[in-house]
Amino acid sequence: MRILVTGGAGFLGSHLCDLLIRRGDTVVCLDDLSTGRRGNVDHLDVSPRFSFIEGSVLAALDFNGPFDGVIHLASPASPPAYLARPIFTLRTGSEGTRNALEFAHAKAARFILASTSEVYGDPLVHPQTEDYWGNVNPAGPRSVYDEAKRYAEALTTAYRTSFSTNTGIVRIFNTYGPRMRPDDGRVVSSFIDQALQFEPLTVFGDGSQTRSLCYVDDLVRGIAAMLDCDEPGPINLGNPTELTVREIAELVRDLVGSPSPIELHPLPTDDPTRRRPDITKARELLGWSPQVPVRVGIARTIKWHALNLQTDLAS
Repeated sequence: MRILVTGGAGFLGSHLCDLLIRRGDTVVCLDDLSTGRRGNVDHLDVSPRFSFIEGSVLAALDFNGPFDGVIHLASPASPPAYLARPIFTLRTGSEGTRNALEFAHAKAARFILASTSEVYGDPLVHPQTEDYWGNVNPAGPRSVYDEAKRYAEALTTAYRTSFSTNTGIVRIFNTYGPRMRPDDGRVVSSFIDQALQFEPLTVFGDGSQTRSLCYVDDLVRGIAAMLDCDEPGPINLGNPTELTVREIAELVRDLVGSPSPIELHPLPTDDPTRRRPDITKARELLGWSPQVPVRVGIARTIKWHALNLQTDLAS
């Protein structure tokens, strides 16, 4: 297939481009490099089936030739990134999603929206199933991301019902792995970076809030499975293994072998207290489930961060 990946130089996008190229697809990677990095996909330049275009989904998309799929990942995803650019984040979720949908519709391509578990907010239902409508503060600081994705889901659904566009929605839960930025602000990358430098591991609240961590290789397999079917979704993609934030901090510290203490800080506004996906639909409709144990995935991620930290110090 020939596939457009928006946000393709980001953390998730670059791993997805890797997978698609490995399996024989042709990939056009579009990224404005606001949070993605060109270096994440430099290694793919050797493939004649890969091309990179620096550009924004906030402009109309106009690429020649047929396309079989559009996977829309473009958006700031980490709290520091979307809190620093709230209007940009909302525009990306609204105008950017519409431009990507218009392009997919014009090309008669399958459109996959990368939505998020953040649409559930601070959930009152546990674990979270796709028929749960969520508990989101529409005027809170995190709403710029939460509501952008909720709107993007509504717009994607409207294109399907109004124009019969072949759309699918995946709701992505906490994902980690190589290529996450050290300043990403999410638990695994933050803890690893701090532990490697023997700094205190900053845990917000008392550390009892939970996250469910999915290794990136598993997650992109789920996105590809969604591309390859006709399911509309939404479908949860994530690892149902639930850990407290303190347990994650202790696991990272142990695997690094760091003496870093754990340091407690006030819990940010609207920070979700519990997160765990129900992946029954993913198993039944996509034949997908995560395979990489958390301990194995975090060890791989530590190795990548350590190598990059050494490179940064050397330069």
